[in-house]
Amino acid sequence: MTLWSKTKRSIQGKTRSGAVLMGTVLAGGVFSSVVFSSMPALAQGIPLIRDTEIENLLKDYARPLFRAAGLGGGRVRMRIVRSDIYNAFVVDGRNVFVHTGALTQSDTPNQIIGVIAHETGHISGGHLAALRARIKRDQTRVLLTQILGLGLMVAGAATGGDSGRDIGGAGTGVLYGGQELVMRSLLAERRSQESAADQAGLTYLNRTKQSGRGMLETFERFAQQEYISDQHKDPFVRSHPVATDRLSRLRQLVESSPYYDVKDSAELQLRHDLMRAKLAGYLTSPAAVFNRYPRSDQSFPARYARAIAFYFKGGPRGLDAALRELKYLINATPKNGVKLNKGYFWEVMGDFLMRSGKNAEAIKPLRMALKLIGNESLIQVQLASALQKVGGTANLKQAINLLNKSIQVDKNPRAFRLLAQAYYKQGKLPKADAVTAEAYFHEGNIKQAQIFAKRANQKLKPGSPQWIRNGDIIKYKPRS
Repeated sequence: MTLWSKTKRSIQGKTRSGAVLMGTVLAGGVFSSVVFSSMPALAQGIPLIRDTEIENLLKDYARPLFRAAGLGGGRVRMRIVRSDIYNAFVVDGRNVFVHTGALTQSDTPNQIIGVIAHETGHISGGHLAALRARIKRDQTRVLLTQILGLGLMVAGAATGGDSGRDIGGAGTGVLYGGQELVMRSLLAERRSQESAADQAGLTYLNRTKQSGRGMLETFERFAQQEYISDQHKDPFVRSHPVATDRLSRLRQLVESSPYYDVKDSAELQLRHDLMRAKLAGYLTSPAAVFNRYPRSDQSFPARYARAIAFYFKGGPRGLDAALRELKYLINATPKNGVKLNKGYFWEVMGDFLMRSGKNAEAIKPLRMALKLIGNESLIQVQLASALQKVGGTANLKQAINLLNKSIQVDKNPRAFRLLAQAYYKQGKLPKADAVTAEAYFHEGNIKQAQIFAKRANQKLKPGSPQWIRNGDIIKYKPRS
């Protein structure tokens, strides 16, 4: 896992130096295949975490639901927001954002699956478009922003497109005198959308033969806050109003499902617990980790969390203790014969070795991670980074090959920057300028992207693919 210290302040709390956030893209931080790349979401100041293990788990949670809703084909992406508060929201039908607070506070996979099912209901119900139309029609954008928590509004999701965000994050419910009727109408509409999203989400859970118990448990957890002062409500409650009648309908639907008693598989539960352990290790202090996962707990999740905590505790034996725990996890077999992909442990090992300046030693673990997990783009970027740091003509060539494969499936700004560095080392300056333009473009810095695109096109062959792509960047005009 790899959190870098060049991250912007998160929505809540500060980034722990040395944690696993791979680095803010805008700040030029460094990605690690492993984990956490904390970068401002879509250049809007929301810190995102990138981690292969966690992203793959969330994809596995979401994939059946998206298919059941007719949203398959990779159209919707799962994104992780670094924030301790419990929340989830969707933007413009192409992204579902889940806070780390929701991941760490959810005891079972089904609880997160229920949240994802609910957010999928918002996407399939067209609630985002309805909200944007309402904002435009009522001309109360500022007031709605305050009510719905759209101050964290993500403009254009990952593509720089239409503004809009659903089920906001940290809204503040304030009614202003003459506009109270507008707000009452809007909030009534929001309550209707919440209920519709519940029902749609339960439909998708039934289609995939999963229980709605997790969704019910999540909303029951926050129902008690419904009537307290809005100032003291959890953000999840402000943005997902849990009216008594709504909760009653939800409970009836969930309990009447033939899949009510379906449990998460042992494998999925273990992966969920490992995710929570990993987040604890990378995002909280070692002291807190050792308190939560004492040495008496010899489970896989506990040893995983302690391995990470050992490293960040530091000292001359920190790395050795971390590697010893990781090697145990790689060689041991989970209880009950649960199958587990050990590639993620190799990935974390490679991350720790790189952080310790042992780049040459990190190459083997990262290659093992790629072999066991598959050609995941973030791991390709991490391995390419290690190869470049070790140096040499052959390593540079391998790094370029890995980075080019990575950007085909994931427009990761860090990958573009590493590729630019490699091209500069080879003396291929126009190519380097072109991929630097791509890095700036995907970070949301259009002005700098256009400067490098113009510079690259002065020497690139007119009509070539890169020349045409640069032309698109030069002509690009962000939507207002």
